[in-house]
Amino acid sequence: MSVELNHRITGEGPPLILLHGLFGSLENLGGITRRLQDQWQIHALDQRNHGASPHTDAMDYPAMADDVLAYMDAQGLEKASILGHSMGGKTAMQVALQAPGRVERIIVADIAPVTYKPRHDAVLEGLTSVDLGSIRTRQDADSVLAGYVEELGVRQFLLKNLVRVGDDERNQHPGPYRWRLNLPVIEQCYPRLARAPEGERPFEGPVLFIKGADSAYIQEKHRDDIRQRFPAADLRIINGTGHWLHAEKPDSFAALCRRFLTE
Repeated sequence: MSVELNHRITGEGPPLILLHGLFGSLENLGGITRRLQDQWQIHALDQRNHGASPHTDAMDYPAMADDVLAYMDAQGLEKASILGHSMGGKTAMQVALQAPGRVERIIVADIAPVTYKPRHDAVLEGLTSVDLGSIRTRQDADSVLAGYVEELGVRQFLLKNLVRVGDDERNQHPGPYRWRLNLPVIEQCYPRLARAPEGERPFEGPVLFIKGADSAYIQEKHRDDIRQRFPAADLRIINGTGHWLHAEKPDSFAALCRRFLTE
């Protein structure tokens, strides 16, 4: 069953749906929104169990694709282009494979249509180790998380999900903070999120994969998987970037998107 996704609409023009990655929210692609909203109507979505979207016990790519399609129905969007980063890229691919007639073209940022080995065990362990009943400041949470995640930038990104408990929520939470993520379900469903998108037939429409040169998420060995599911796919690489390519070089990333979307 689909859920009604939290969203933000800006700009005017053909519709372009933006989908964030795991542990993220619609805010993560804000830099790309600002660079493209002059020519496209941007629909930035929080995926289920993330941001301000509803929490649900089910979480896999067919269900998340259903959420996007339900959103399109609610907005009266017969077709749209979709840009997704990481987990959002897999959701974008799933929508294209599941409902190809609803998709103009897709942009997939630094993810391949393959099943990955677990990559977030330390992150999940760190997040679940934060005792929300005992921490009193964000620094308290960061100190716990630092025992599992060394990179400060990654911790800062993760801690964007730590929000203050509202007055109307105090009976439900033991401390001053709560996770806006549905952390138990994300942890439980993580193996499903590592899987490849699925579909009976390939998506024949235009697809652009953008890889961070320093990232290992898209590799030469994935070429056949990409071609099998997306025979019209093209690949571009942004040098000097890793998995967070859209944030590390937003101008270069947005320029590739603009060129592809206007072809």
